[in-house]
Amino acid sequence: SKIYSPDDGRKMGLEGMIQDVIDNCRFTLNGTGDYKSEMTLGEVVDVRKVARLITNAENGNYTPARKKQDKKIPVLGITGTGGAGKSSVTDEIVRRYLNSYSDKTIAVISVDPSKKKTGGALLGDRIRMNSISSPRAYMRSLATRESDKALSSHVQEAIDICRDAGFDFVILESAGVGQSDASILDFCEVSMYVMTPEYGAPSQLEKINMLDYADVVCLNKFDKANAVDALHDVRKQYKRNHQLWDAKDEDLPVVGTIAAQFNDAGVNELFERLMEKIKEKTGVTFHGEIEHHAHTKDTSNKSTIIPASRVRYLSEISETIRVYDEWVKEQTEIATSLYQLKGSVKLLKDENSSSLNKAINDLEQKLDPACKKLVEDWAATRTRYEGEFYEFQVRDKVIRQPLTYKSLSGTTIHKVILPRYKDWGDILKWQLQENVPGEFPYTAGVFPLKREGEDPTRMFAGEGGPERTNRRFHYVSLGQPAKRLSTAFDSVTLY
Repeated sequence: SKIYSPDDGRKMGLEGMIQDVIDNCRFTLNGTGDYKSEMTLGEVVDVRKVARLITNAENGNYTPARKKQDKKIPVLGITGTGGAGKSSVTDEIVRRYLNSYSDKTIAVISVDPSKKKTGGALLGDRIRMNSISSPRAYMRSLATRESDKALSSHVQEAIDICRDAGFDFVILESAGVGQSDASILDFCEVSMYVMTPEYGAPSQLEKINMLDYADVVCLNKFDKANAVDALHDVRKQYKRNHQLWDAKDEDLPVVGTIAAQFNDAGVNELFERLMEKIKEKTGVTFHGEIEHHAHTKDTSNKSTIIPASRVRYLSEISETIRVYDEWVKEQTEIATSLYQLKGSVKLLKDENSSSLNKAINDLEQKLDPACKKLVEDWAATRTRYEGEFYEFQVRDKVIRQPLTYKSLSGTTIHKVILPRYKDWGDILKWQLQENVPGEFPYTAGVFPLKREGEDPTRMFAGEGGPERTNRRFHYVSLGQPAKRLSTAFDSVTLY
């Protein structure tokens, strides 16, 4: 292992360090690299050997012999458009399979497209896989090695190797496909097509070949807008393709799912339908108890984190702020008018002031009681912050903190300085829009004052490993009244 320091970052740059990691990983793990020997059944524990054999098959150095299997090992093919969530759906299927069949194993062969310009493949499907850490699960990513294909030329060899290794179930996940691609059907007994509600006009469904052949159709990202209508259209197309005019919608193998949602009812239903299809088409039962979860056959009901009626919640926040600002403007204008009228009455000394008093009474009725109290209490607020100490209560405890501190030159500086407004409108607007620390709208902080003696120790991260970082923190915080840390990260350390 190697920990890169900020000096390495300055010398090599981020791309240079990435290339260094790749270069250091290019070596044969077993020393000899000789994995061309035949494989015996039941070697599922030796996943490194499985990986090497698949690599050798990709490189043309190994061709697995077609052996007679002691048991039927089904292959589920998962295909669909790019970005439909195939990997997330695959991960959810793997999780439910491992939970339902405690003594069964599973292999996932995931294919990613190679770019025409660079020839490289991201192999990023495993980023979505959270359930493959189990020793009963194995995953292998393959590149198509060609830009116009959804599957690698060596998919069959990889499947044969996984079958020879003794895995009970194999999942083949293709790269993103177009409307006409159905190549996955040549490599699996049961197929599933994953799509999203965003397929365009309903007439586009006529062009999708996999809707003619897929055993199960998964309409993923069912929390999207118009998902229920899309499910209805896909089921209608499925009926037309398969001549199932009298079938009920909930009986069709078309399921709406939200794979990104934990324990999604749609994915639960999808898994059970897949197990039923595997049993129907291959005769294989995994001899375990399926982990049933509460759900119905009808997956047309959406369950989302943010209800449809609240999808505008960010706009609602903006609208609330705008309405509040308008209210502040209205109240401050009233307060300014009151200040001016009362000043006029004071100057006139009761001469012809009856009409002014009537206008004052009308404005006082319009001024919000809370705003009136803020204006009336302004003098007391100023007095509180002009003393040497400020007292506030936290639960049953009174906190007393100094309001001033002395600079290095001995000058006394106030921590909180209030504006010297006299106009009631200005006073009210400042309290409604800014205010002192610890008071609504909390623009100066949620606490009345910052506690002394709790300033964090500022430290730069990235110099060495955790032990060295910890020792450095103890060193720089030595003698400090509070052990609090504020860490700075450079871009290389952070990302």
